[in-house]
Amino acid sequence: MSRSRWEKRLQQEIGSASDPEMLQMLRNKEQNRLLALVSISPINSVVDAMNELQDAIISRALELVENDLARLGLGAPPVPYAYFLFGSGGRSEQTMTSDQDSGIVYANPANDDEKERCELYFEQFGQTAVQYLVRAGYPPCEGNVIASNPEWRLSLHDWERKIDGYFNEPSWENVRHLLIIADGRKVAGDISMAEEFRERFFSDMLSNSVIVRRMMENTLRHKVLVGAFGQLLRERYGKDSGSLDIKYGAYIPMVNAFRLLAVQAGIHESSTLGRIAGLQHAGVLTLGEAEEASSAFSFLLRLRLLTLGNGKIPRDQLTKELTQPLKKALKIGKKVQRKVERELQYRFGGR
Repeated sequence: MSRSRWEKRLQQEIGSASDPEMLQMLRNKEQNRLLALVSISPINSVVDAMNELQDAIISRALELVENDLARLGLGAPPVPYAYFLFGSGGRSEQTMTSDQDSGIVYANPANDDEKERCELYFEQFGQTAVQYLVRAGYPPCEGNVIASNPEWRLSLHDWERKIDGYFNEPSWENVRHLLIIADGRKVAGDISMAEEFRERFFSDMLSNSVIVRRMMENTLRHKVLVGAFGQLLRERYGKDSGSLDIKYGAYIPMVNAFRLLAVQAGIHESSTLGRIAGLQHAGVLTLGEAEEASSAFSFLLRLRLLTLGNGKIPRDQLTKELTQPLKKALKIGKKVQRKVERELQYRFGGR
């Protein structure tokens, strides 16, 4: 089936789903179909289709929430809002096991009465959205970065105050929250509200060197699992002994590095491949560096989709055919981390 025919069928089937359980059934069916293509199709096409599927499922679930709240007497949303995905969802890099990393930003209420209506409506909306998405197969975020948490469900003004607080007190946790927000992407709601929110974030970020330094320190926390002589740094102990942690030893270090370089360059793109392209366009990366990085990251995306669960490749699957391209990708990831370290030393005179 062609991509356009698949998209049309997907829109029709998801658009006619009347409850979260139907959405889960459709999600499972389509994910299994896409998973079968991971080893035989261009990985970027599979990842794009996987995330198009997730976006469509989530958007329909949110439509069901709005409809059900209206039937319960809460009416339509009192002001425009945007529903954001963070984490892999924000980066359009979701897998079959991605959880809910989400938040809501809504327009500033005009008066106290409207403020009360907004707080009541979006509290119910956020809680119901999380419940419906759990029923559709998306587990809640373990770190509580989720629309049912009032800390991640605010008016634009309150979000601005919160972000200002993060800038004024750049603790490790506050910087972590800023990095989460940097990956934010609107999946439903008002586009102008989403753009205003992200524009405020980036304009403040570029003028704050202390925050950028703290981000660099956070970014370099996860090291690429390749040694000085090109050897893979495998798990040494426990039940996963001999395995390689693809998620935190390969994928996340590259995500973090390109996020930071993009934020520094004022690039608003949230996907890692989009950030690489933006960095090349901005002259931060050469064409050769961008092509090399894109190829390595696409390879890691393929492995991410093939290593569901704990994100690790078992010892018996680390064959010569796999380890050779894996080592190449990891060396490129390490090179990117060194680029971030050099930037740190150049701007701030060391860590």
